[in-house]
Amino acid sequence: MSAGLRPADAIALATVGLRTRRARSALTALGIAIAVAAVVAVLGIAQSAKADLIAQLGEQGNLLTVASGESVNGRGVPLPLSAEPMIARIPPVRTVTAVGTLENVAVRRSRAIPEVQTGGMNILAAEPSLPATLSATVLLGHYLDATAEHYPVTVLGFEAAKILGIGSLRTPTQILLGSHWFTVAGVLAPVAVAPEVDLAALISFGQAADVFGRTAGPSRIYLRADPDQVAAVASVLTATTVPGGQGEVQVRRPSDLLVARIAAKGAFVGLFLGLGGIALLIAGVGIANIMVISVLERRGEIGLRRALGARRRHIAGQFMLESTLLAAAGGLLGVVLGVLATVVAARLGGNPVAIPPAALAAGLGAALVVGALAGLYPAVRAARLAPVEALRTL
Repeated sequence: MSAGLRPADAIALATVGLRTRRARSALTALGIAIAVAAVVAVLGIAQSAKADLIAQLGEQGNLLTVASGESVNGRGVPLPLSAEPMIARIPPVRTVTAVGTLENVAVRRSRAIPEVQTGGMNILAAEPSLPATLSATVLLGHYLDATAEHYPVTVLGFEAAKILGIGSLRTPTQILLGSHWFTVAGVLAPVAVAPEVDLAALISFGQAADVFGRTAGPSRIYLRADPDQVAAVASVLTATTVPGGQGEVQVRRPSDLLVARIAAKGAFVGLFLGLGGIALLIAGVGIANIMVISVLERRGEIGLRRALGARRRHIAGQFMLESTLLAAAGGLLGVVLGVLATVVAARLGGNPVAIPPAALAAGLGAALVVGALAGLYPAVRAARLAPVEALRTL
């Protein structure tokens, strides 16, 4: 014994207590597993969502919007009718589309709903080029086509369809825009860079003029430019939109919203990692408690080993290794559970699965550190037991 134990013998000896008290060991390891799974899942889910946002950022980085400032009463001032064709003539501009807001026109499912209950929805006059410019896809039905200029049809944004309770277009569906019935032709998928579209009922400019008498210019113009010319295009949009320099024009890059979302997700990751750290700490206290009890229960075994020649460092090493192995088992299980949780969450959210290797290493490493620290006091306590005193419990 004085020469020490071989690693294989030390591991076999350290697992004796774990194997003889399987239920207690399993429950203790489960505590570590839950904490590690939380850490891995938080990092994995955040990375998956971030990967999706970064992908969108790459797709939407060349999108710009142009809108006029607000008037004294807070309403938007329409842009000149010449704004869209003038912007389309800028050489780096690839596609252009415009929308026009219809003020004070309610969107309702039926006349039984008061007009004041808008649900945040509005009506936008839109052009056929809107899906191509915004990279929007149609979930149900179809988008506004040429016939939409002459017939009362509408396409709903994703959130507007949810508010109105429209989840299928298998049968003809109509909604009220103001006091006029419009047939729902389609429903758009969420448009991350244009949330105003998600909450809108889209109709053609022709119907906006014929039914609601709107003849003013567009409220907002969306355009896509060559990716390496976005800044140059943005610098000339104001002068192009309002050549005379009269009126304020707001030029924005909607992809800035995605950057803000990425930053917000990073902030939440820190919060949840803190909670995961607290869970690891609690699990570590549980391991320490179990190991102290194990030392008390196995005093006879400790005394017998000391009497046969085992030194204090051998006893301490046994319990330290036992605590670390218990935490390692929980850590491995937690990593597996965290990966599974990340995959499920990513699939349900429609995001790519992106699990950073650092998350796996951090989860397992944290478990090992917690296990070693938790076993330190019980190991020292076991090593200090006098052989004669410990043998009295046999």
